[in-house]
Amino acid sequence: MCEVNQCDYESQGLKIEGFIVPCILFLLSEKPSHGYEIMEKLGDLDFVDITPDPSVVYRHLRRMEAEGKVNSQLEPGSGGPARKVYSLTTEGEDYLHMWAMKIRRRKAALEKFIVAYEEAYAKKVNKTN
Repeated sequence: MCEVNQCDYESQGLKIEGFIVPCILFLLSEKPSHGYEIMEKLGDLDFVDITPDPSVVYRHLRRMEAEGKVNSQLEPGSGGPARKVYSLTTEGEDYLHMWAMKIRRRKAALEKFIVAYEEAYAKKVNKTN
């Protein structure tokens, strides 16, 4: 038996451990941001259980940039070095919509599971009474 956060939960190649990707895309759909700002905002999201390590966020940002889902631009820092500001591309927005659709489908399947589980458990309890 696996711990909930250790199970490989996969749906057409999208793993729950990769949930950070749609969260980053969601934040960038609201406003272009630099990496540190994304990290701060991830910690404030009600639907993110654990704020990921910064290296994980930056790795995903680099990969999504290479894939054309986000763009980056160096902007001068106020009194410091220039910062890379990330923004969502049209391809990234499409990918975010795809994630939302996949999450919606997974949510429906999970709700069906809970109903079936509760019905089966209720029958089991009634048999023992």
